[in-house]
Amino acid sequence: MKVGILKEIKAAENRVSMTPTGVEVLCANGHDVVVETAAGVGSGFSNEEYVAAGAKIIDTPAEIYATADMVMHVKEPQPSEYDMVREGQIVFTYFHFAPDEPLTRAFIKNKSIAIAYETVEGPAGDLPLLTPMSEVAGRMSIQEGAKYLERDFGGRGLLMGGVTGVAPANVVVIGGGVVGTNAAQMACGLGAKVSLLDMNLDRLRYLSEVMPKNCFPMMSSPALLRELLLEADVVIGAVLVAGAKAPKLVTREMLKSMKDGAVIVDVAIDQGGCFETSKATTHQDPVFDVEGVIHYCVANMPGAVPVTSTMALTNATLPYALEIANKGWKQAAIESNPIKTGLNIVNGQVTYKGVADAFDLEYVPVENVL
Repeated sequence: MKVGILKEIKAAENRVSMTPTGVEVLCANGHDVVVETAAGVGSGFSNEEYVAAGAKIIDTPAEIYATADMVMHVKEPQPSEYDMVREGQIVFTYFHFAPDEPLTRAFIKNKSIAIAYETVEGPAGDLPLLTPMSEVAGRMSIQEGAKYLERDFGGRGLLMGGVTGVAPANVVVIGGGVVGTNAAQMACGLGAKVSLLDMNLDRLRYLSEVMPKNCFPMMSSPALLRELLLEADVVIGAVLVAGAKAPKLVTREMLKSMKDGAVIVDVAIDQGGCFETSKATTHQDPVFDVEGVIHYCVANMPGAVPVTSTMALTNATLPYALEIANKGWKQAAIESNPIKTGLNIVNGQVTYKGVADAFDLEYVPVENVL
């Protein structure tokens, strides 16, 4: 199979979907790999390194879309790419279709095979291709929250961990999954008082056993959230419903009860955000103010640390990319349930229920296309 590695064109996105090491593995398995020129520069990988790994460098994305059987991105294809995608071509990337109707309709129209990293599901119900970027985003959320608490950025002027004789910041983390756990660990490490909310009692028992003593796992409810927001200095939105829009858990009315200069970081913004007042921002213009509360809603947070993110992403995606390349998408999906769950749109048919529900589209069970 010919595999194309595209340069990212979303604003301030410096990751690349495959390292030279990953390319070497694909080539060793008999596949041809073409890499768009300078695709890896933002992550510290030169054209020469890709050539040494066995790839051919291609000048334009149009050439890659025109010839590759499978193309790989990190972020969703941008509008300038929609018409380049060919019928039957495999596109393997983070799509996040549910909050993006134009993207969804474009991929229904082009009749490609859209395999979404974020819905590939492991045997334990985990999301192995989302996990590494969730780890990065969770840890980054606390870095950003701590930064924007500083007065120069409009924050309350608090040091997250406090100092001797001075109380630390109150951090509320909504969601006890991978993002939330990593955020809570980072905040606890800085010395903050952390309230970690989740709806799963088994998960809360586990978190109570493994988290530091300054972390307080609690059963989430609207009443508890309203209470915690009154004293919150930083709130992390870490809620995920795989492949579907994030629920709006914090309303504008609830926001009004928060302290001036408090910070919210909506890591769920890729799926539409879990704060009613959220809207996607960029690394160049990351924050805005609503009701005196600073909102950080950057939709590709791991893109700010591309060296770490790219290596972590390749570690996770390479085995699946190799399986698809070795067997073809259909046979790979028949034999591998994780790849089957990654199929979101196939030949113009929506095969992931969360995406169909988001836009009231016809849902076709994935088994019907295999």
